[in-house]
Amino acid sequence: MKFESIQSKYIEFLKNIKSHFDSASSSIHKARNEIKIIDFNGESLVVKSFKIPNIINKIVYTFFRDSKAKKSYQNSLKIVDFVPKPIGYIEFYRFGLLSESYFVSENFKYDFTIREVLKDSNFQEREFIFKEFAAFTFRLHENGILHLDFSPGNILIKKENGGYIFKIVDINRMQFKTLDLNSRLKNFSMLWAKNDDLAIIIKEYAKLVKNDANSCITTALKYSQAHKDKKNMKKRVRGVKVVD
Repeated sequence: MKFESIQSKYIEFLKNIKSHFDSASSSIHKARNEIKIIDFNGESLVVKSFKIPNIINKIVYTFFRDSKAKKSYQNSLKIVDFVPKPIGYIEFYRFGLLSESYFVSENFKYDFTIREVLKDSNFQEREFIFKEFAAFTFRLHENGILHLDFSPGNILIKKENGGYIFKIVDINRMQFKTLDLNSRLKNFSMLWAKNDDLAIIIKEYAKLVKNDANSCITTALKYSQAHKDKKNMKKRVRGVKVVD
């Protein structure tokens, strides 16, 4: 067993996380990984249980690479202003190899994700949200933060005091470096946004980076279409219906 937390009051919670997780019924996501909301001493926590790796990855994550739970925790500490507050992580080993692992954070009680805004052309304050999102992404990029899974479901939004608070999740895949303009604009491609919507976002972003809006929009749309083409090709190979 290996674990780490920013506060000692969560140590016992982490050590007993299997029983907490198994007894909790509030699962909010279940696919490769499972996410549950768990109440602990009056606090609402989000616990992400990572899929038990196959034998090859067990060896990789034990000896050569940090586990996804550990990376999620360490990345959260690096960008604490942009994510739900990190609580800790814990890893369990069997026969000397990584087996189960969990990452715990505060439950950021968001109102919606950027996905809902992108899908609903009548969403309230839609254009204002897009502009606020552009400013949030600009702050991420200015801090050298590149989220490698910057997809709509990983961008949480809470309305507060007439404005919007943004947080990113699913952050075990990140890069920290100085970003050039192309890297910044390419990051928006994962939104799978319609061209008109992406143009609104990029026009605002271009103001913040002090660059030509038309040029930025053209570049961002090129990256967006390339991303869609790549994903749709994979779907066609698998026989899945594609969405433009």
